[in-house]
Formats: sequence, C-alpha cells, structure tokens
Amino acid sequence: MKKTALATLVLSALTLTACQQETAKPNEPNVALESQEQKQAYGLGVSVGQFIDQKLDMQDDVNIKLDRELVIKGFKDALTAESKLTQEDIQAVLTALDAQVNEKQQAKQEEAAAANIEAGKAFLAENAKREGVVVTESGLQYEVITQGEGAKPKAEDTVQVHYQGTLLDGTEFDSSYKRGEPAVFPLNRVIAGWTEGVQLMNVGSKFKFFIPSELAYGKRSTGSITPNSTLVFEVELLGIEDSAK
Repeated sequence: MKKTALATLVLSALTLTACQQETAKPNEPNVALESQEQKQAYGLGVSVGQFIDQKLDMQDDVNIKLDRELVIKGFKDALTAESKLTQEDIQAVLTALDAQVNEKQQAKQEEAAAANIEAGKAFLAENAKREGVVVTESGLQYEVITQGEGAKPKAEDTVQVHYQGTLLDGTEFDSSYKRGEPAVFPLNRVIAGWTEGVQLMNVGSKFKFFIPSELAYGKRSTGSITPNSTLVFEVELLGIEDSAK
C-alpha cells in the first residue's frame, strides 16, 4: 500500500513537471494542503518530480532528449503491473543511457577545455601588453592596485586576505567580500598562482592577478570553473598570522 501511494505521488509530481508551462485545466481539483501530513505528502511528490526533472534537463544539455510523456507512461504501467519491458530490459537500457550521457558529457568537457586553453592564451597575450601588467617567469601576470608597506609573507606563512575571483567573461565564482569575512589559509596549500603571487605583496597591498590554467586548477573543474580556465583574482593582503599561535 505504501509503495503504491509513493508511486502515485511520483506520477503526480512528474505530471506537474511536464505540464508546468501549460495553463491549468478548469476541472482540475485544488490540492488541499491544510494538514502537516498533506504538506509532507505533496512535498515528497514534488521533490521526486524535481529530481526527475533535473535528470531530464541534464540529458537535454548533452542533446539526449527523452519523451516526458513516455516517462509518465512508464510510471502508470508500473502501477498496474503492465510494464512493456522486463526488469532485465529496463536495467540494460538505463545502463546504456548512463553510459551515453557520460560519454557526451566527457566530450563536451574536452571541447570546453580545448576552447579554454585558446581563450586563455589569447587573453594573456593581449593583457601582457597593457601598461602596469607584470609577467613573471612562471607566466603569472599581475598589476598593483594599491601598494602596501607591511611585511611580505613566505610560502609557509598563514595569510589573511579578502579576494574576488572571476572567469575571463567576468563571471564571479568566489568572493570573500560577499561572505562578509576574510579568508585565512596557509599560503602553500592553495593554487600555485596564489602561492607565488601573494608572496609578492606587502601587507596592506591590493593586487590583481591573471593566473594561467597551469597555475590554477589545470584540467580539473570545480563549480563554475571548467577545465583549463584562466582565472582573474583581486586580492587584498590584510595580514600574516602569528605562526606561534
């Protein structure tokens, strides 16, 4: 009984998701959400529907388009034990679908990674020509926004900084300013571009760093940072932590 009720909720959620852009039919009953149990039941159904919707959107993103009406039909047939596929068939087709999605995602990432390398090279080549931009032996580029007069940190020091990180298109992916508190970390535990660049700063300085992908995250991706991304950081060095503490 519980299994049938849950499947019905899943079906309802999927139907709502598939029809979310359509105008509600006049004869559709209002959903009663008065008791806590009603809200819990409805919330469970919507949660499952949103999960399926995200999965379908992820497949759309790599040009694998599944008929949502057939997804709903599959739930209906499961409720009445009228599945047109055996469990072995279902397992086989879903395993093949996962492999297809993974293959297309990998190809898309490799294409983006190659494009990022070319975009990064072009940007850094032009940026290096700007007045005030300094290029180090490693390829790191920086410009001084504010020159402080305090001490310079060493790689093994723990530093306190405020910073903003963006992609080449200006998309912000991280900001200690928005979090409302500075970041504190050992300087030798971050990306190579930071380890090198922050050692060039005096406490009280604010620099802008242009970090090639090989000094950033390389082929790795994290959040909105895709493989081989060149990164831009504005960094304000607030202090060097007392290592004795």
